[in-house]
Amino acid sequence: MDRFQEMRVFAAVVDAGSFVGAADALGLSKAAVSRIVSELEARLGVRLLHRTTRRLSLTAEGEVFVVRCRDVLASVEEAEAEITERSGDAVGLLKVSAPFSFGVLRLGPLWGGFLAAHPRIELEITLSDRFVDLVDEGFDLAVRIARLQDSSLVSRRVSSTRMVLCASPRYLKAHGKPKHPSELASHAVLAYSLLAAGDTWEFEGPDGTVPVKVHPRMRTNNGDTCRAVALSHEGIVLQPAFIVDEDLRAGTLVELLPQYRAPDLGVYAMYPSRKHLLPKVRVLVDYLAAALQRDAPAARAR
Repeated sequence: MDRFQEMRVFAAVVDAGSFVGAADALGLSKAAVSRIVSELEARLGVRLLHRTTRRLSLTAEGEVFVVRCRDVLASVEEAEAEITERSGDAVGLLKVSAPFSFGVLRLGPLWGGFLAAHPRIELEITLSDRFVDLVDEGFDLAVRIARLQDSSLVSRRVSSTRMVLCASPRYLKAHGKPKHPSELASHAVLAYSLLAAGDTWEFEGPDGTVPVKVHPRMRTNNGDTCRAVALSHEGIVLQPAFIVDEDLRAGTLVELLPQYRAPDLGVYAMYPSRKHLLPKVRVLVDYLAAALQRDAPAARAR
């Protein structure tokens, strides 16, 4: 048996937590996966996995061996990446994670042009507002909107988005229009629960930085839901311009306190830290940077 294949299968079983999951990931039968692991254990003369009817767990020897397996597999992947990079061919499956609303509103119209320009690349796009683990979940690249903290990932800022404080005219008529950020503490607030700042919103204005502790009437992990409830006249939202700009233009939402600005958020393309960047990832990062910068003036003008 090919030792590299044994390592690959064993690591896949550990990652998936089952023989069935590993078989699905590798395109093998469950029987084949089980046989390869058993033959590996027999060759090494040790048990690597505890098997029960409900779950698999690593033995002490298995914990040591899987680390070595991953090191070997990563080295092979890096060697292949270096050769592929030298050839310059952008080819293969490209797995991308992106925030839901931004993925629909801003990235959705861009994918067709990317596929047309790179016919040998296949895209698998997952939209989710949670911060995925690129390495553990097998993503090549993630688009994230944030004030970026320290990270083990490599990142490139490809654009930015303005944060807009706004509410419907009907809500403002009923509850009054705040004249200073501090007044937000007494208003109904519809909060995005994944905002890094939590319930303390910060604004920069004539009197410097103003932090405000808000008391959300509703929290949700989706910006479009915040927008929808704001359009139902139930509160004030702080949302990226790409979510609310159409409503601002139509007058169904009104910007508040324009002299006080929440910090802009960067739009980042992030990928695992590697010595050699795969061509398929590099061309996507370059494409997103060019396309989003091209669209930025129009977005800011809205």
